[in-house]
Amino acid sequence: MMYSVEISEKASKQISKLENNTQERIVASLERIRIRPITFIKKLVGADLYSLRVGDYRIILDIQNDKLIILVIDIGHRSIVYRFYEKKEKNLI
Repeated sequence: MMYSVEISEKASKQISKLENNTQERIVASLERIRIRPITFIKKLVGADLYSLRVGDYRIILDIQNDKLIILVIDIGHRSIVYRFYEKKEKNLI
């Protein structure tokens, strides 16, 4: 059972803006996780999404096990990509 990889329009634009060697590493990493994605990814805290590490970049994924689809949602540098997916905690006093 191999998963198919689908890349969102946003992620596709983000990949095209990266250097060629970084693009190649990301594509190779996505090919590698098609067989058993759970062994390579990490679940995001507070979200039903996953993260794949590729050097200093992170790929935000949605895994649809029932359809065998890996959906690439977002790609960005590790210093900024998580900001949009963190769960905002409320301070309760």
